[in-house]
Formats: sequence, structure tokens, C-alpha cells
Amino acid sequence: MASTRLKYLSLGVLVFQTTSLVLTMRYSRTLQAEGPRYLASSAVVAAEVMKIIACVLLVFKEHNYSLRALNIILRQEILQKPIETLKLAIPSGIYTLQNNLLYVALSNLDAATYQVTYQLKILTTALFSVSMLGRRLGIYQWLSLLILMAGVALVQWPSDSAAPSAKEVEETSTGFIGVAAVLVACCSSGFAGVYFEKILKESKQSVWVRNIQLGMFGLVFGLFGMMTYDGERVKESGMFQGYNKVTWAVVALQALGGLVIAAVIKYADNILKGFATSLSIIMSTVISYFWLQDFDPTGVFFLGAILVITATFLYGYEGKSSPNPSRA
Repeated sequence: MASTRLKYLSLGVLVFQTTSLVLTMRYSRTLQAEGPRYLASSAVVAAEVMKIIACVLLVFKEHNYSLRALNIILRQEILQKPIETLKLAIPSGIYTLQNNLLYVALSNLDAATYQVTYQLKILTTALFSVSMLGRRLGIYQWLSLLILMAGVALVQWPSDSAAPSAKEVEETSTGFIGVAAVLVACCSSGFAGVYFEKILKESKQSVWVRNIQLGMFGLVFGLFGMMTYDGERVKESGMFQGYNKVTWAVVALQALGGLVIAAVIKYADNILKGFATSLSIIMSTVISYFWLQDFDPTGVFFLGAILVITATFLYGYEGKSSPNPSRA
């Protein structure tokens, strides 16, 4: 009975995290407010700081709230193993790029289109798993990847228009930027996720310690990116210009959402994750249409979304024996 409750709690947490992050991020990037809009690069940095603090607290809890034990484990696993720590620099840099790209994507795409298109990370993760980990995919999984590509292609299918207006041309241009950002994010997510999984399998370190290492490099890469692209604006108005409650909600969801998923994912099998993805897509579509009012669905979009949801379930059908740890 307790196990069943945990499964449904996992389902609720997964749906809430994936849906709320996308919707709040999209809302924050399109919200018309007085003053300058917040810097996406600074939000990525703030999320890394919050994530490091959360992981340190989790390691502290794992060692019975002993400051001495916390100090020993951090020195042993981070400072005294520089080679092991440096291995995390590659996925950390890619994750930092990915996090910045998600802001670009949701600045140019509605939440529903983003949610469906971003499921291409299943394809990239599968391909990198085959090439880097030697994993073998079953016939249902290869079939699901074909269905997934077809579904995403339909979602991106242009609507019929005899003579596109200037507004439609502009929307097409921004849409192209958004889709390009999602595609690069999918590739980076697939590679970094599989690389991180390989590192986890080769060591016995706590996943929270690994995330502290990732966060440290992510903070460095994030600060470098922020000062490179937004340095002048940071000097003029500060790192936290344009921040409001919605912005901090986005930062918290991005920082803590992955940690929550990492904690509950052991209770969620592939079918449950498929339900979570499907419900998230449906909720994003409904809320985008009725609340954000930035999405006009077509029959082709719904057909593509159904194919993507079907592919998600089908991919998990034979994947029960090979769980895929991911970065928190």
C-alpha cells in the first residue's frame, strides 16, 4: 500500500515539476513588466548556487548532521580526487549550455510546442547510450524512435496560409530560433546524461556529491557566460536586475526540481514516467491555450502530440531492465 502511494506521489511530483518549470519559464520570458527583463544567464548562475546549497544539505543529512563528517567527505571526494572531479567538467559545461538554451527556446516557442519537441531527447539519449554504453535497444524501442521523429516533425509542420503577414513571418523566424535551441539542447542533454550515467556507474560516490561537483563547474561556466554575453548589463544594473517572484520561482524549480526527481525516480517505472510525460504535455497545451493565450493548436499538432506520447510509452515498454540515472 505504501509502495503504491509512493508511486502516485512520484507521478504527481514528476508532472508538477516538468509542467510548472516550462510554464513559469515561458510566462517569465513573455511577461510585460516595467524595467529591464531579467537576464537568463544570471538565472542559470543563481540556480547552480541554489543547487549546490541543496546538495550540501543533503550530504549533511546523509551523515547524520555531522559537520565534521561533511567536511571530511567533501575534502576526500572533491579536493583529494582532482582527476575524478575534473571528469565532471565536460557534462557540467554542456548542462550549462543546455540550461541557457532552454531560456532561448521558451522565449521563442509556446510551452506546448516546446514540451513536445523536447521529447527528442529520448532519441538522442538512446543513440548516445548505444554508442557510449554499448546498450542494445529492442524492436519496440527502435520503432518508438521512428514514431517520435514523425510526431515531432508533425508538430513543427507549418500551418497553411495563402499570404503570410509580417507578424506571421516574424513568428516563423522566432519559432525557428526556438526550435534550433531545443534541438541543440536535446543533443546536449542526451550526451551529458549518458556521460554522467557512465561516471556514476564507474564510481561509488553519492549522487549528491557528484551534483556538488557538477554545480561547482556549472557555477564557473555560468559566471563566465554571464560576464561574456551580459557583462555590460550586469555592470550597469546588477546581476539580479528585473527579478521578481516569478523569476525566483523559475530559479527554484530549475535548481530543486531535478533533485526532487532524483529522489523519487526510484519509485517510478518507465510506464509511470510515460504517464508523467503525457500528462505534462496535455497540461502544458491546455494552460498555454487558456492561460498564456500564446498557442493556437491545429489538427496536425494534436496528431503529432499523440504520436510523441505513444512513442514515450512504447520506448519504456522494453526499457524496464535498464534504468537511466540522470543528473539531478
